[in-house]
Amino acid sequence: MERSQQPLAIVNSKAIYDSDIDEMIAQMGPRGQAYQSAEGRALILDQLIAQRLFLADAMRNLYEREPAFKEQLQRVKEQLLTQYAISKALDSVTVTDLEARKFFDENRDQFTAQPVVSASHILVDSEEKANDILSQIRSGAVSFEDAARRHSSCPSARQGGSLGEFTRGQMVPEFDSAVFSMNVGELSEPIKTQFGWHIIRLDDKKDSQPISFDQASEQIKAHLLEEKRQKAYQSRVNQLKILYPVERPGQGRPKSPFTLV
Repeated sequence: MERSQQPLAIVNSKAIYDSDIDEMIAQMGPRGQAYQSAEGRALILDQLIAQRLFLADAMRNLYEREPAFKEQLQRVKEQLLTQYAISKALDSVTVTDLEARKFFDENRDQFTAQPVVSASHILVDSEEKANDILSQIRSGAVSFEDAARRHSSCPSARQGGSLGEFTRGQMVPEFDSAVFSMNVGELSEPIKTQFGWHIIRLDDKKDSQPISFDQASEQIKAHLLEEKRQKAYQSRVNQLKILYPVERPGQGRPKSPFTLV
């Protein structure tokens, strides 16, 4: 969407642009997507106008000179300065390709893709109905897909009962246990879950496959970076405890790190 370079509003001689709305939406994270419409952006503009009005009024009334505001400002300043100091302490922490490769080679057993199955099912509200449908399918009186479309209460009925691909743990335990113990093409006996009675057909099964370094490298680097940053953080805290006194009232005076006894 093309953004206007003209001000959308001017409050107390200060302009509000499309870029100000973009910035506010970005600060909202995933929630901001709900405001990308014309109506949503209009709401954000109203909020920005209100904020500018409060700011103008605060400046006119010299609120920044009040002791309560100065205390808040000092707390915010200290918080920002603390975060900035932490960032500077951790900025130099990196993970090289060699470090990632070494971790991969030493932990290959952790990099295996889970088995994936593709299955279809028919969901009904009673065991009797499930057994009747199963008999019809096995006798050839009706195909699995047609039976699913006619009888299944699951939305997958529109696709002939197909649930697509999934891995262990994505279905309820009873369904999960049954489908991963089946052979391709096999029909299950009726399986009861909290949703009703299922007739399951296993359509395809892909056994676990090793994951290559290229597939895992970004995940490994993120893991190692977090580990190194934690260690760097604690190391810097330990160094700072030597430079600046830390006392815990009621626990006695801490020993110097250079005291042997």
